[in-house]
Amino acid sequence: MKTPPTLLLIGADGQVGWELQRTLAPLGRVVRATLDGRWEQAVNLADAESLARLVRATQPDAVINAAAYTAVDKAESEPDLAQRVNGDAPGLLGRLLAERRVPVIHYSTDFVFSGEAEHPYREDDEPRPINVYGATKLDGENRLLDSGAPALILRTSWVYGRYGQNFLLTMQRLLRERDELKVVDDQIGAPTWARLLAEVSAQLLYRILRGDIDPRTQGGLFHVTGGGQTSWWGFARAIQEASGLNCRLLPIPSRDYPSPAKRPAYSVLDNGRLREVFGLALPGWEESLAQCLAEA
Repeated sequence: MKTPPTLLLIGADGQVGWELQRTLAPLGRVVRATLDGRWEQAVNLADAESLARLVRATQPDAVINAAAYTAVDKAESEPDLAQRVNGDAPGLLGRLLAERRVPVIHYSTDFVFSGEAEHPYREDDEPRPINVYGATKLDGENRLLDSGAPALILRTSWVYGRYGQNFLLTMQRLLRERDELKVVDDQIGAPTWARLLAEVSAQLLYRILRGDIDPRTQGGLFHVTGGGQTSWWGFARAIQEASGLNCRLLPIPSRDYPSPAKRPAYSVLDNGRLREVFGLALPGWEESLAQCLAEA
């Protein structure tokens, strides 16, 4: 019997990593790496030697990097740390894997774009980030692609789920605690269920391991988000309606909710290339939200 492949999952304790633990399990032996090492392995992406040591110790057949510096506002005051985790680490990971031709799936963000477009962004649209977080994630994309590793980079947006810290869980709590809640209504994007992102990742990795996909020739950038679009207020309204809570939701402009990091006003991603290349059509964000809430 052929030995199951070793799948190194970096960031196994994040909301996407949590879902990946389940979706990757049928494909091989999942080695879970987290910052605190609570499970099999410890890794600090801000420390180059820590990452190199992890790859040497695990000798993976494939890597899924679900770890990142995601504190968008805090990144404005910690640009060096954000750069080491989001920019430098993916490049180093790629170089460590390139020689052995080990495939890697990595995640990026809609924040690589400025938000000035009037149509959903495609992979070949010019990225122009407007905050430190977006700039470091874009740098990580470029460094990984330049490393020569066989890589799939999945850009996503507005990720939520039943685990971790995210908009869904925050809204459910605030809707229960408050009589009135103000939510920004002039930032437009696509909510994406962490489970959907993990399922797409597992499908792609399965095809890579079977040899049906060669990421050296079919790799690069792909957008993976819930279909359609909404505002943060619209997202909150959908959560409220599904929850049956009576809190009054007030739409407000971004200027009434200032934050250290500027956000793109429009960051909807076009999933067309994923469908064209791999035949994967993604459900609308409302459908995914209903499925997620049905599990509560």
